[in-house]
Amino acid sequence: MDQTQKVLLVDASSSFYRMKKYKVGDFFGPVDLGLHLSGRLNSLNIGSGLLAGSIFPGSNRLVFSGFSPCWGGFYISSMGGAALIFENLGINMLSIIGKAHMPSVLYLNRVHGEEVEVEIIPVDVQAIWSSGRKGIYSLMDHVYERYGSRYSTEPRILVTGPAALASDFGGICSVPIRNGQLTFVDTWAGRGGFGTKMLRDHGIAAIIYGGTVVTDDFRDRTVADSWFQQKYQQKLAAKDIDATTKYRYDPQFNTGGTFGVNFAQLSGRMMSFNYKSIYWDEAKRVKLHEEFILNHYLKQFNEETIQAKQQKNCGEPCAAVCKKMNNEFKKDYEPYQTMGPLCGIFDQRAAEMLNHHADMLGFDAISVGGVLSWMMECLSEKLVNKEDFGVSELPVFNPDQFRVVDDSMHNAKIGTELLDSIIGKRGLVNLTEGARKFARRLARTHGMQVLDGFVYNAYARNGWMVPNQYWTPGALSPMAIMGKYYMNYSNDFIPPRDLGRKNADRMIKELVIDNLGICRFHRGWAEEMIPEIIESLIGQKDEYLDNVRATAARINARNSSVFWESRRSIDYVFTFLKRKKEVEGDQNPELINWIKRFEDDIKSAALDFWYEIHKGVHESLREFR
Repeated sequence: MDQTQKVLLVDASSSFYRMKKYKVGDFFGPVDLGLHLSGRLNSLNIGSGLLAGSIFPGSNRLVFSGFSPCWGGFYISSMGGAALIFENLGINMLSIIGKAHMPSVLYLNRVHGEEVEVEIIPVDVQAIWSSGRKGIYSLMDHVYERYGSRYSTEPRILVTGPAALASDFGGICSVPIRNGQLTFVDTWAGRGGFGTKMLRDHGIAAIIYGGTVVTDDFRDRTVADSWFQQKYQQKLAAKDIDATTKYRYDPQFNTGGTFGVNFAQLSGRMMSFNYKSIYWDEAKRVKLHEEFILNHYLKQFNEETIQAKQQKNCGEPCAAVCKKMNNEFKKDYEPYQTMGPLCGIFDQRAAEMLNHHADMLGFDAISVGGVLSWMMECLSEKLVNKEDFGVSELPVFNPDQFRVVDDSMHNAKIGTELLDSIIGKRGLVNLTEGARKFARRLARTHGMQVLDGFVYNAYARNGWMVPNQYWTPGALSPMAIMGKYYMNYSNDFIPPRDLGRKNADRMIKELVIDNLGICRFHRGWAEEMIPEIIESLIGQKDEYLDNVRATAARINARNSSVFWESRRSIDYVFTFLKRKKEVEGDQNPELINWIKRFEDDIKSAALDFWYEIHKGVHESLREFR
């Protein structure tokens, strides 16, 4: 294994580029090296892990890092399978600095034995987005038709959409190319707004890359099997199949994937109608889950996707086949939750329409779903009028007498109008500087009730992130990076100080695999085995683990999390606590004490709860102890 990391530094303003090498040991992967480069260059860093191209399943995630336009701090996002072809460039990382004078395509190609070919080519991105399949799909088509023939093997394309210019949370999309055809299996680096950073900050609308460089990757299955036999009494493939059961097919629930397994078991913990369901009694939540989810939304998914075996992988050979499809529509839990039940949508046709429109425009799907559900509640409560948000009708935002097919489609159509309003800046809608700043501005003219319905994590002055879709305090924790799974998201009541410590522990474990570009769907073995694999291949297990802990501490040193700004964010935590006691029967004395404190003075108790989490995080994530 190569003992250096090769970084291609490209200045988008001048097309100047150079190669720089970093010793493995000083830096181990795309996260710690990305943190180093971001702090010095404010670059967008795109890199693969040391195990990319190896025999280990899930080792080919392409990792994006830099200072996030929407979060405000250092952020990490990753894209499944896209590092497999990145390896063919013979580099470990691309680091983009400067800004092209107009939107451009970055072309990267490398024939073995030659230098990387680098071109920055201006493109009329607005015209392309408006043509053909529209948005990201048209840009992908254009780039492949224009430059695909230059490659002797199939390349990979990264694209942005109109959301990258109209908001601070535009994502980056890519699809595997098979047999000369762009597939429908879209993979995303969505969270963090790196599409906005790539286009708005660096002027790069798309990147096409590929090559024929042959790298010295670990491919000895016999040796790998011996490691796994010693640890698990199973070969690598067998252990990986066990570890990825949820994402493939779980017989316990007769479904599979994040969509199937999560929706099958949420019951009274499911959130809908912009989180208003947290105020309902348990019977009402369970009834909605049974009638709208189990008997319709999930039933459609199981019949159309699971039983029809419409499942793909992200571009690398992988037993998880986690990409659950219905023709051109890919079904993941969180996008189909935020642009599903959270928006008052419980029908697959309606959810497909809204999700596809958001994807076409290039939004981070989870964040935009949270924004749409909040805007729809503002409309339904008549806090904002239709003209202010540029829509033609009001949503149906009450489960009573809700028509699951018709009203879902009605809400989906309003959702697509709202998406178009964000892009076109219709009425009062302007999310160029982010949804949090927009919400604050709207609250000044329309009252605090507007802001109080918006659930988000706040960071520094304008940073924001819609939480992961689990009704648990961990999802609203004051961590340096939120919106990923760098926190504890279990359904257990955990005293807040302990929760902070568990969040820190979870962040370190996630970084163990993120810094090698390993998919977290394989964490069932990767968190334990990766350090052992590093020791076997390069003899630096302890150094790697020390580096991960130091990286977590350095990221946390910039932690500028802000106490919950909206009332519903506070209620999100308080109602979780009450449900643990009243519904699940948890009689933990500390839980009961916190409930009483919230009942006596909700704002004071919430502040103390938040700070206790904060304390646990900071006392755990220190570089020197």
